[in-house]
Amino acid sequence: MKRSRFSEEQIIGILKEHQAGLGARELCRKHGISDATFYKWRSRYGGMEVSDARRLKTLESENTKLKKCWPNR
Repeated sequence: MKRSRFSEEQIIGILKEHQAGLGARELCRKHGISDATFYKWRSRYGGMEVSDARRLKTLESENTKLKKCWPNR
């Protein structure tokens, strides 16, 4: 999977700028991302804090490990 240029902390910071009143198109132009990327981030990380995003990442990695250990029967 392709590695993102932005960390979860940076993504949440960008989304907080949007909540503060900056327009989506302005943010996309400022940070060099597409509209689709912005809206995908908003659907995934919208309303989260940095600690929530870290917790989500650990849960996803744990889930991946469990899926590898227990193949479908």
